[in-house]
Amino acid sequence: MKNKSYVWISFIILIFGIWAVPKIIKKFEKSDLVLIGPAPQFELLNQDNKVISNKNYEGKVYVLEFFFANCPTICPIMNQNMLVLQKEFYGNLKFGVASITIDPTNDTPEVLKEHMDELGVKLPFWNMLTGDSKYIFDLSKKFNLYAGQNEDSPGGFEHSGLFALIDKEGNIRCRKDEFGNPILYYDGTSDEGVQMIKEDIQLLLND
Repeated sequence: MKNKSYVWISFIILIFGIWAVPKIIKKFEKSDLVLIGPAPQFELLNQDNKVISNKNYEGKVYVLEFFFANCPTICPIMNQNMLVLQKEFYGNLKFGVASITIDPTNDTPEVLKEHMDELGVKLPFWNMLTGDSKYIFDLSKKFNLYAGQNEDSPGGFEHSGLFALIDKEGNIRCRKDEFGNPILYYDGTSDEGVQMIKEDIQLLLND
């Protein structure tokens, strides 16, 4: 009788196990992030009038954006969302931010330094970068992150609100959308985009 009960219980466990397997959700891992390719190289001046290049970010996971200090539209939102990332990863010396101005005529190192102080930037490897206007616009094209002058736009410039995620090896990385397609960049103006990049930064830092 005991043997029959044991066989019956084992059968139930087996059936339940087979039913439950499809229900198990695989944990999202670094390998699930798409490797887009090497990020374009750059060399610019930061808020301390120091030359900074992509080489300064080697061995770090970092987020790159294009912005300008006097932007009256999406930049304030992007700034606040970047501060969310600062709060999340503050103290981790393997994380950094590169904010490149598209208005270098006005955004001198001194102006950028003041802008950082106003925002409350404390992250050691957050550089606000400026340089030659043509060089910067060419760089935005290489990243495929739109930026341009437009007298009809508020502030005289327009640009995407996207964040680029770059891994420790200098490669652009991203997750896939619900259809399995790479999203390429993260929406720096939405809570959803910030939550996604926050999760993916952590994956890359854990490597």
